[in-house]
Amino acid sequence: MTSSLLSDLMNLNLSESGEKIIAEYIWVGGSGLDVRSKARTLPGPVSDPSKLPKWNYDGSSTKQAPGKDSEVVLYPQAIFKDPFRRGNNILVICDCYTPAGEPIPTNRRAAAAKIFNNPAVAAEEPWYGIEQEYTFLQKDTNWPLGWPVGGFPAPQGPYYCSAGADKAFGRDIVDAHYKACIYAGINISGINAEVMPGQWEFQVGPCVGITAGDQIWAARYILERITEMAGVVLSLDPKPVKGEWNGAGAHCNYSTKSMRNDGGYEIIKKAIEKLKLRHKEHIAAYGEGNERRLTGRCETADIHTFSWGVANRGASVRVGRDTEKEGKGYFEDRRPASNMDPYLVTSMIAETTILG
Repeated sequence: MTSSLLSDLMNLNLSESGEKIIAEYIWVGGSGLDVRSKARTLPGPVSDPSKLPKWNYDGSSTKQAPGKDSEVVLYPQAIFKDPFRRGNNILVICDCYTPAGEPIPTNRRAAAAKIFNNPAVAAEEPWYGIEQEYTFLQKDTNWPLGWPVGGFPAPQGPYYCSAGADKAFGRDIVDAHYKACIYAGINISGINAEVMPGQWEFQVGPCVGITAGDQIWAARYILERITEMAGVVLSLDPKPVKGEWNGAGAHCNYSTKSMRNDGGYEIIKKAIEKLKLRHKEHIAAYGEGNERRLTGRCETADIHTFSWGVANRGASVRVGRDTEKEGKGYFEDRRPASNMDPYLVTSMIAETTILG
């Protein structure tokens, strides 16, 4: 089949042949990081996830159920426009349950929903802005994109927010992802090249409550699909290269209604003190391999010690100059790793600062 014919078939406009649409059901697999998906045909357009049918899959093939009782049920939770199939076709973020209706152990969304549905949390309207860092790897070598095979580029310095073929590697993928997320309805607020070459970041937010987790997972899925087409590997490893190379995080910017109102800075400082008291619990939930990243070097705080400061990117929590000056605003938890679960991290921050 010629590439032009394949492209034509992939871009067929289904609306010309009737009302049927394709829904891509997406869920988090057994590792807690892998995104899985499969598609089904629906009789017509759907915009409300509660109107979508539940579905199931073989959980024994995703390490989420035993072979003798392998059925896992998908509950549709959020809908996004499909940037790949376009038209009325959709991407559906789901979470996973047993046939009896119990959340399976890797379903972090269900527990997060309970926290966000707590009246005290809902009244505070928690906002999140998540900075998702990631690294592109060459498929055949698992070495960062743009790096000489088996070798190293020039030291860090010229790559952050850079331009040029010798400094910015993978911009076509990044820009395609940026536009695809906007098309999908994800509140992606920006992108930039990061400090380590081959590493980039996108930001999602502000998002209220559980929608932050839904949107990060949808954005991750879209990025996985685009890197798949480009023949590049997406890595969320928090420290993909040892040594004096920056790791990859998922800094979480956070505020509540009380923090955004006059006098909010005092509320922020109290919230930070609450985070300090649960530092070890948060670190345990903030991503695997984070100890390789949080060393006290390369714009990180030491994993064993909680710290905060104004405009301090070497602290666990950073408060912006504008927040200090205006006496209200938000703070940034810089501890989460790039491979963190956004449902777990966002709900835990709300639980500690509002319910704690």
